[in-house]
Amino acid sequence: MDLKEVMQQKTFAVVGDTLKEEKYAYKIKQGLEENGYTVYGVGTELPSLNDIPDGVDIVDLCIHPAKGLKLLQECQIPYKNIVIQPGASSDELLDYLQEKNIPYIDGCLLVGLKLYK
Repeated sequence: MDLKEVMQQKTFAVVGDTLKEEKYAYKIKQGLEENGYTVYGVGTELPSLNDIPDGVDIVDLCIHPAKGLKLLQECQIPYKNIVIQPGASSDELLDYLQEKNIPYIDGCLLVGLKLYK
């Protein structure tokens, strides 16, 4: 899945601090909501991806890689793809995603909103 395909999805989980205006997770969540997407904030609003009813299409990681990895390892809900924002990646995270054959892209949803909204 590339960034254009990601932006064609409907339901997103933004993992990070979605409550502080200066944080990228907040800006991404607001931008998605303003463009009609269904968005769940995980990390500060919901403690776990498992607290989202019915799953999501895209999980967007805007969080320290170790915390993102832990949330993904605990995740029981269905999702189609992971987006790893700049700064949210680590070798351990990438190894886990490749080992579990989980689809992901490195990208920025703010760029996706500008290009494909």
